[in-house]
Amino acid sequence: MRTGLRVLLGLTTAAALALGGSAPALASTAAPTVWKWGPLHSTDGLAAAWGKVAVGQSGLVVYGTLEDTRGSGCAWAQIRYLSSQNGRWHTASYYNCVPGPGTFRKDVGGVLQIKARTCRGTSARPTGRCSRWKTVYTQGG
Repeated sequence: MRTGLRVLLGLTTAAALALGGSAPALASTAAPTVWKWGPLHSTDGLAAAWGKVAVGQSGLVVYGTLEDTRGSGCAWAQIRYLSSQNGRWHTASYYNCVPGPGTFRKDVGGVLQIKARTCRGTSARPTGRCSRWKTVYTQGG
């Protein structure tokens, strides 16, 4: 069995080299540049958020869609991110008070971790019915 596995690995490496690439270069091209997250629902189920974390020109960018399913109240998406420069948590909040989806975007730069949650609230602030914080990105993981 071990001999068969070694032969298979050797053939795979030889095929990769014959195609003009090296084995380490082919492995590095498989690293993702976009991480999808969600959907996250508020505890009453009337708000949902989903999106992706992508590599931008000056670090990471969080893109998202926030959907409010009912006209009373507003849907809120909150993003928390741990800065790699000063080690502090920062929070950005977005709301949608119109039934249907709306989008948001946040440049977070170099971060160690990003978390998100969805809440219900007023047009001034989230008032409760929040989902738990969900980790949507971790550096190196």
